[in-house]
Amino acid sequence: MTSTSPSSNGTWRLVAFGLVAGIVLWGANNLLQTALFAERSARTVTPRGELAAFEQTAADVFQSVAPSVVYIFTEQARRSAFGEETVGRGTGSGFVWDQAGHIITNNHVIASATRVYVRFDSGDTVEGRVIGRSPDHDIAVLRVPVAAGRLQPIPVGQSDTLRIGQAVFAIGNPFGLSRTLTAGIVSALGRTLPQQTGRDIEGVIQTDAAINPGNSGGPLIDSAGRLIGVNTAILSQTGSYAGIGFAVPVATVNRIVPQIITNGKPVRPGIGVSVASEETAARLGIRGVVIIAVAPGGPAARAGLAGVDRVRQVLGDVIVAVNGQPVGTAAELGARLEAVGAGQSAKLTILRDGRPIEVSVDVVDIGG
Repeated sequence: MTSTSPSSNGTWRLVAFGLVAGIVLWGANNLLQTALFAERSARTVTPRGELAAFEQTAADVFQSVAPSVVYIFTEQARRSAFGEETVGRGTGSGFVWDQAGHIITNNHVIASATRVYVRFDSGDTVEGRVIGRSPDHDIAVLRVPVAAGRLQPIPVGQSDTLRIGQAVFAIGNPFGLSRTLTAGIVSALGRTLPQQTGRDIEGVIQTDAAINPGNSGGPLIDSAGRLIGVNTAILSQTGSYAGIGFAVPVATVNRIVPQIITNGKPVRPGIGVSVASEETAARLGIRGVVIIAVAPGGPAARAGLAGVDRVRQVLGDVIVAVNGQPVGTAAELGARLEAVGAGQSAKLTILRDGRPIEVSVDVVDIGG
């Protein structure tokens, strides 16, 4: 038989009393806090004060530019393997160019579309008509039947005065989410963006403002609320935002769009030559643009340029510079001639029989 000493019983009584007292005190404290401090009605709002300068700028830019930005969605008629017609859909962004109802977007947004629809900031949706496009610059122009007074053309800025590090904003419809504002900086300038047409877009703006699928065709804006570029591409392994986006500079847009509105297509400056591919020139160990053939009666022919002599198997002229700027590919040649412009004259540096000579040649619109 086990016996318990009086001292042991006293210790357990003290422990039990302490536990009970602690529980009672804890409960009483909770009741007291609830009675004294619980908010049983709506909390009083703490005044915020003024927005920080960068916040106010972002809010002002969105408020002023958002009415000019549109949501573009397309339909593409397709036939299934069983002959049934289905409708494929795509989305993108764009913006109002003028009071006549012209809308600017990327060519790749509407390239395969059967029908194109434009939804405005007001929520109104209308069908747009494709006026023209420039695959070389990934620019397309639509027109919508909307009264001039209901349109707010976007203010146009400058891209040739941009500085790396200055603030930029993108407004668009990523993943179909309309009226989305993202902010960032100009990350780099003077980038080159190759196109499937074989030409490059020069002077492209690189930004870290978030650009995702659906932002294509939307505006890149400076802190003054002016258009500085058209968001056109991202560099990403997944197809989503990865911190590097590209925009066609507004200087290019402001030159190309009026040509499309007037003629349905842009002027395509050239000199009337066909050239070898970059791979062919590399195999020949040549740094420059190898002329394969010269169009009879064209500017190059009038300037005395010569292509490959297939009978004698003699290499023709090789263009190595335009107005003192080196060229190494057909894309670079096209960009240099575009900078000169149709109706102007360009000074070409060519290699003929291994010797450099300079030739003046007229630049004309070769169409296409």
